[in-house]
Amino acid sequence: MSASSYNVNPLAKYKLVFLGDQSVGKTSIITRFMYDTFDSTYQATIGIDFLSKTMYLEDRTVRLQLWDTAGQERFRSLIPSYIRDSSVAVVVYDITNRNSFQNTAKWIDDVRTERGTDVVIMLVGNKTDLSDRRQVSVEEGEGRAKEHDIMFIETSAKAGFNIKALFRKVASALPGMENTQLVKGNDNMVVELEEANKPAPADNTSTGCRC
Repeated sequence: MSASSYNVNPLAKYKLVFLGDQSVGKTSIITRFMYDTFDSTYQATIGIDFLSKTMYLEDRTVRLQLWDTAGQERFRSLIPSYIRDSSVAVVVYDITNRNSFQNTAKWIDDVRTERGTDVVIMLVGNKTDLSDRRQVSVEEGEGRAKEHDIMFIETSAKAGFNIKALFRKVASALPGMENTQLVKGNDNMVVELEEANKPAPADNTSTGCRC
């Protein structure tokens, strides 16, 4: 059968940038999504790291480019350039760390400054496995999301809670995806690792993603 017999859609690429304070679990969320693993010994991300994953939807295939940013203040000057051409910004906070939640307003403002309203923003409250140490309620997270007219979800990268749901919600909200449904279960994905053109950190030669 010829290719013309199919409804062929080009492979759409969408850039997702992960933002948030240090140690809120950005790298852990990405690692859980990519490899379904969790490592409790992560070290801080140095600069920017990049991974790519292909997702098969009902009527098309999309490539999600996941950009993991460092949460430390000394790397803040690098981040706007990565936000600038992003389709999605995932702003993560730690539900056991109120300060990281308060700072989400700053991260959201950074995204709005660079992208205006032409971007999907997902607010993520991570570490629900530590609910006995919770400092930020679900209602507060929902309220912050409503205030900024963005999406919201709570997750646990450690337990794997809501990680697939997070990416399903993001994928369904991508530009041009309003009428597209994800394949049931969303488990048929191909992982492809790619090298990123990351700025070399001044004080460390490692570009490993650990936060």
